[in-house]
Amino acid sequence: MIDLANLPSDFTSDPFPYYDRLLAKAPICAQADGSFILSKHADLSAIYKDTAGFISDKRGVFAPKFGENSPLFEHHTTSLVFNDPPLHTRVRSIMSSALAPRALQNMRQPLIETVDRLLDGLSGSVDLIEDFAARIPIQVIGNLLDVPHSERGPLREWSLAILGALEPVLTADELAKGQRAVEDFKTYLTGLIADRRGRPGDPETDVLTRLIMGDATGKLSEIELIQNCIFILNAGHETTTNLIGNGLALLHDHPEQKDRLIHDGALIAPAIEEVLRLRAPNQFGNRVVARPCTLRGVSLPKGANLHLCIGAANRDPEVFDQPETFDITRSPNRHLAFAAGAHVCVGLTLARMEGQIAIQRFLARFPRFSITGAGLGGRVRFHGFQSLRATLEDR
Repeated sequence: MIDLANLPSDFTSDPFPYYDRLLAKAPICAQADGSFILSKHADLSAIYKDTAGFISDKRGVFAPKFGENSPLFEHHTTSLVFNDPPLHTRVRSIMSSALAPRALQNMRQPLIETVDRLLDGLSGSVDLIEDFAARIPIQVIGNLLDVPHSERGPLREWSLAILGALEPVLTADELAKGQRAVEDFKTYLTGLIADRRGRPGDPETDVLTRLIMGDATGKLSEIELIQNCIFILNAGHETTTNLIGNGLALLHDHPEQKDRLIHDGALIAPAIEEVLRLRAPNQFGNRVVARPCTLRGVSLPKGANLHLCIGAANRDPEVFDQPETFDITRSPNRHLAFAAGAHVCVGLTLARMEGQIAIQRFLARFPRFSITGAGLGGRVRFHGFQSLRATLEDR
């Protein structure tokens, strides 16, 4: 049905017809390497919540892929997303305290100022990804960690290279870029952390200071601290860039929905949820079977790697009426763009805030924007645009 190791050439540009076929004909799709693609909303929801039966630890998967002593292996087996309790619980507790409501509220006005400053610089023909969407999370996360503005230049390329290594199939060059990016990022963060230890910031607003301090559950080790700072950048960068870019593209292609949003600003929250559902920035999650089980009549052996197809689950007709329709008033909208259960995205409130502010303020400034060319990012796991050329016209 679908072989992730040998995908058709049009898959990354339009995976959704393939997802629809998975949902209809092969909701549990066996792969040649012994793994399985799962696509039904109910199955993903249950697996996300069953942390005993399905684990996030990917050491067995990543060791042959990256090399057991490699920088990428160290990063992806230490960061929050690919870990289970007790490490996951401890790291998540510290990270959640750093992203508490007060800290997020303090980010709101600087975010608005960042978006407005970027909008002030846009005119005529622009690239909505390079000139707008990709710049917002870099500034937000740079502010979170209090990275000096003059040192933020490499952050995006590091993130793209590290996340790119999660693709099902890698070239030797992509693997090497990912390994190098982890090393370069670690070197940079080692200096930044040492400086922050000597000159702590306000733990209410400086996430790095809060991460260094820890909480009642304890402190992070140096490697845990470094790798989860990298995780914060990676988790918040490409996904938020994709959310904003995908949202602008969908609104452009559905002018009646765009007009409804422009005339009723209260629709911005459900509009963002619908973008997350229909064009989820992250299309796949993963779990490993911890104990043998049977699902929909298919035997899943212990140790099997499961590819949880979020992009398909968000189109499941058993959950969503007219799932292919972009409807900014959709309610309820139980999408899985942020996963679910114990591993639900720790930064989901921040991502939503970035998407809402960026898109609403863009439309207020350029309601008649016209997309003239688009280049998709060409990835399987992450769905978004590498470029989105547009012509802008002020209100």
